[in-house]
Amino acid sequence: MASALLSTSRFVPVQNREVGGLVRNFRSSFYGKVMFNQTCARMKANSSHGGRAVVASVLGRRVKKKETVIPDPDYRIPVVFLGLAGGLAYTNNLLPAAPIGLLGLLLLFQTTRVRFVFDEEALEVKVGEQLQDSGENVFVGGKNRWKYSTFVNWELWWPSFPVLVYFKETQTKPEGQIHFFPVIFNGKQLYDVMVERAGPSKNSGPQ
Repeated sequence: MASALLSTSRFVPVQNREVGGLVRNFRSSFYGKVMFNQTCARMKANSSHGGRAVVASVLGRRVKKKETVIPDPDYRIPVVFLGLAGGLAYTNNLLPAAPIGLLGLLLLFQTTRVRFVFDEEALEVKVGEQLQDSGENVFVGGKNRWKYSTFVNWELWWPSFPVLVYFKETQTKPEGQIHFFPVIFNGKQLYDVMVERAGPSKNSGPQ
């Protein structure tokens, strides 16, 4: 009888330990699954938010538009012509002084009103502070607006002191139309925006 009780007392703790171990294992397994599921849920949520952020960022970059650029007016060329005319007049060379002086006055007037407007897709010539339409081109016809995609080539003469800007485009006529404009704008700003919108020229930029 005593040996039976002894053997029972020995058996019960072992059985309790096994049951306790099974319970602990079950709890740890259950908690592990719960923690695993929660971790996965958080990871999915984070990746979802991150994915949306990346997509939003990419879309934001795609829809970003180029700003409109209007180079500042530059009065150096008109001043040079007027100074040259004044010097010729001072030395009694009135015959050449008159046309040079008139050209200087014309360029001075045009500098105050003519603007090159570089929008997202085209270069357009406008006039006045309100940037009004300049109308038809008096030399070759058509609107004074040319898409960058139609530019064949362009140059600044001369880069160190730009006097003329030249460009050739195929919008006016398929075989190409050449345009010349006096650089009555900031030469560096003009060069930089032309490179950005119409591609590089064959010469170097203004110094």
